Amino acid sequence: MPTSDRPLPERSLDPQDWEAFRALSHRAVDDMVDWLRQRDDEPAWREVPDEVAEALSEPLAPGGETEEAIYADFLETVLPYSLGNTHPRFFGWVHGSGTPIGALSGFLAATMNANLGGRAQAPVLVERQVLDWARELFGFPSGSGGILLSGTSMATVVGLAVARHRATGGRDRVEGVQDMPRLVGYTSSEAHNSIAKAFELLGLGSDALREIPVDAEGGLDPEQLERAVREDRAAGHHPFAVVATVGSVNTGGFDDLETLRRVADRHDLWLHVDGAFGAAAQLSPRFAPILRGIDEVDSLAFDFHKWLQVPYDAGCVLIRDGELHRATFESRRDYLTSQESGAASGEPWFCDFGPELSRGFRALKVWFTLRHYGTERLGQMVERSCDQATRLGARVEAEAELELMAPVTLNVVCFRYRAPTASPEELDRLNREILIELHEQGLAVPSPTRVGGRFALRVCICNHRTGPEDIDALAEATLAIGQEVSGLVAV
Repeated sequence: MPTSDRPLPERSLDPQDWEAFRALSHRAVDDMVDWLRQRDDEPAWREVPDEVAEALSEPLAPGGETEEAIYADFLETVLPYSLGNTHPRFFGWVHGSGTPIGALSGFLAATMNANLGGRAQAPVLVERQVLDWARELFGFPSGSGGILLSGTSMATVVGLAVARHRATGGRDRVEGVQDMPRLVGYTSSEAHNSIAKAFELLGLGSDALREIPVDAEGGLDPEQLERAVREDRAAGHHPFAVVATVGSVNTGGFDDLETLRRVADRHDLWLHVDGAFGAAAQLSPRFAPILRGIDEVDSLAFDFHKWLQVPYDAGCVLIRDGELHRATFESRRDYLTSQESGAASGEPWFCDFGPELSRGFRALKVWFTLRHYGTERLGQMVERSCDQATRLGARVEAEAELELMAPVTLNVVCFRYRAPTASPEELDRLNREILIELHEQGLAVPSPTRVGGRFALRVCICNHRTGPEDIDALAEATLAIGQEVSGLVAV
């Protein structure tokens, strides 16, 4: 009897009616394709109504519910109230917008339900191929390490764990670091807070991370870095790593990797790079030169789910020394013994290159995305984003009522509305109100930040759906709301 025609065991969780489930699945695909096609007809953001929040706090029904009922609730209470990063006028934080091909691959990966801790299976080969493509893109040598993770935050933890292992000669895995000279590291004052979190998680403490001021170009100041290293050595500490940033979250600034490589070599420091979104500039012939030296760093963390548009979540770390990478994490029990053949073969296993044994098949959506669009088309998308940022920056500078708060270096624009008679505090209040109105009216979603201590609207353009009309709509809405709100706020 074919497997598909066998009577279902009483315990099975498969559908009792496969054809009804097929019909529901087809309807869901149709609904989601329509939703994606019509995103620009919807508000950029909607506040979650009280009744929806209440519905989503109800207790679980022990007896279960039908697929149709759950799907109907999804359409009514979940789908309309996302953050909005699939919308062309979502400019907040650094959120990728995903693609239809990525959504399809997510369904396929979930259906396969592969565990990529290791063993002999094609999904493992897919992740290896994705990592090979990443090595080629960034100039890492054959044999270098790499693994996909949830995002750059975890990728940075892995990269710095390898740096810690190197600095302690491997003693950290057994003895910890408490009885050794204190390991200290360095990063820019503009660096992401995930770097401090990585120091905390690795038992080093955030106090061991020195924040070095930036230079006139907004990059980590190499002279002040060298001074800090010398001072720490004189104090009996062990400088072990410097974390560079390519694409700072606040303003989009870049550290000079070639200069930092020379400093790192002089002081025997591991050079890790946080390239969460900025590393994607490597795909653009126009912007790749700002990443000069990225092929010489010790570890690189970046996200596929930001500027490269892979659906969440999909981060990556590359480690130049593949053997050191494996030595940092390799650990097997008897039940994880591999064999020369059979399902338990397939060395090396990914569980030996990171903290997770159970790992999802996130590589498939990266594989689909890179194969479908290719690096040329993705690079063109990166350049269009930067062109849109340039357009917005020029519009801001052309308007007397708008003020550019930082240079536009890539795809981030920080600006604010200004009123000539307003004090700095009043301008902060005014722009905070403008931001909230933009959100609540569903017109656009920039995010809040502070530049030079002053409140600013931050626009990060890494959405492939954004066009010139969306940039113009944001500028017009900011002006209109600013003129309206300035009469209500004491200025």
